[in-house]
Amino acid sequence: MEINMIKTLAKNIRGFVKESIITPVSMIVEVIMEMLIPLLMASMIDSGVNKGDMKAILYYGGLMGICALIGLITGVLGGVYGAKASSGFARNLRMSLFEKIQTFSFANIDKFSTASLVTRLTTDVTNIQNAYQMILRISFRAPFSLIIAMIMTFSINAKLASIYLIAIIFLGIVFAFLMTSTHKYFKQVFERYDDLNASVQENVTAIRVVKAFVREKHEIKKFDKAVNNLYKLFVKAENRMVSISPIMMITTYACIIAISWFGANMIVGSELTTGELTSLLTYCMNILISLLMVAMIFVMLTMSLASANRVADVFNEEPMIKNPENPEFNISDGSIEFENVSFSYNKSSEKPVLNNINLSIKSGETIGIIGGTGSSKTSLVNLIGRLYDVSSGSVKVGGKDVRSYDIEKLRDEVSVVLQSNVLFSGSILDNLRWGDQNATEEECIKACKLACADDFIQTFPDKYNTHIEQGGSNVSGGQKQRLCIARALLKKPKILILDDSTSAVDTATDARIRKAFKEEIPDTTKLIISQRVSSVEGADRIVVLENGEINSVGTHDELLENCDIYKEIYVAQTSGNGDFDKKGEM
Repeated sequence: MEINMIKTLAKNIRGFVKESIITPVSMIVEVIMEMLIPLLMASMIDSGVNKGDMKAILYYGGLMGICALIGLITGVLGGVYGAKASSGFARNLRMSLFEKIQTFSFANIDKFSTASLVTRLTTDVTNIQNAYQMILRISFRAPFSLIIAMIMTFSINAKLASIYLIAIIFLGIVFAFLMTSTHKYFKQVFERYDDLNASVQENVTAIRVVKAFVREKHEIKKFDKAVNNLYKLFVKAENRMVSISPIMMITTYACIIAISWFGANMIVGSELTTGELTSLLTYCMNILISLLMVAMIFVMLTMSLASANRVADVFNEEPMIKNPENPEFNISDGSIEFENVSFSYNKSSEKPVLNNINLSIKSGETIGIIGGTGSSKTSLVNLIGRLYDVSSGSVKVGGKDVRSYDIEKLRDEVSVVLQSNVLFSGSILDNLRWGDQNATEEECIKACKLACADDFIQTFPDKYNTHIEQGGSNVSGGQKQRLCIARALLKKPKILILDDSTSAVDTATDARIRKAFKEEIPDTTKLIISQRVSSVEGADRIVVLENGEINSVGTHDELLENCDIYKEIYVAQTSGNGDFDKKGEM
């Protein structure tokens, strides 16, 4: 499992392999230089200081200076290249993650949740970046320094060096135990980060609703709960990890005391020189620093392991909707056919969202779709552009199963204006050109006239160059809907789906939009989902959905005569309690 995770993430080191090699090599050279200095110091004390030989002192002092200079240069190189390698690795990870997410179907997104994907792209990748830099630098430096220091101490005196060996084995066991027991807490921590991000995202997105209903205190209380849950888990994890430092310090100081005691006795017995004892104590400090670094590595790797697994989960997730091996690119017309279609968002659901749907739509036909809340109107049209795949049966466009087409080509020909209209930061023209990036300003204006958006755009000081704030927060709901319709029209699709996308405009404007569609794009198949009878009554046929099944299909007049559900909706909306802008209402 961990090996597969490492292989998955390691693919993103591409482009920074050189930096990833230079960094540990520099660290190793730095360690070698540092380990030579105590040995040279011992020689300088024994051969120079104790004997009063100035030449020996200058000779060994010069060698120590050269080693220190080489160590400094390689240390700087390791820092610079380590930063480049880890930052580049993080950049590649984020790009690869984002590209992977773009291949996901709605079902894949639903599985992870938006907040969770945001956490993985930000917090989790940052943890991996920090861990990678530590692996390249400290994870090579600390163990190598520890090994070299142990070799040096054994070369000086094997008996005293055994004290270090016993201490290292003891600390290794302690670290392994703490890492194993703490990993589960860090895994839970990042799941709590998902909840925290979800709370922030929901609050910021719906800030107008929060303020309108004076729910700030409720939102603060909810956020405080999420923060406290995160705090408690961090405390549990840190309480386990914090014990590393005192255990390590006690062990190291015990080593210093033991070496000082036994070393002094050996000097008295002429088994050890003063210079050698000085070197042993210097190596003791090197071992102490190395052990501190190892402890840091354990903490960082424990945290990053949970993040690495979460990121690898996204990479290993298979998109639920894929291109066929030999996709079709030619969509002949905008005809649509549902054959015995059933659909469920969750395969384990007892009851399907759509059940046994059979419907044939001719190219260029205008179809109204109406039904109560939860009747699966949106689910039905989502199957046409393969935003989801059917559970059974088939959906055909242009006489061929949608699963046989190239996904990009299919979605180019099936333009959807979803219920939740989204505009992006940038000018109005920038947003319109999401439909066709090469569209001229004249084409954009024509699409806006069809969508009845040109009138209000002309009232803006900068007209089509007016800046749209993120999410379209500086335009009204009706204006946003009309801009989204114009954007969809610029694709010049064979099929146009309006999913309750005129709900925020008055019925007069709605009628103008439908009239423009009928006159200007007669060959485009139009599916209009609405809660409003006035939006669909002029359609060639109207489909009435009830509980995920087709209740009736017919013209407005036919349904008034034969369909109780449609008649009930019509009467409710025309008896003084329905459409918001009819005379006599309100």
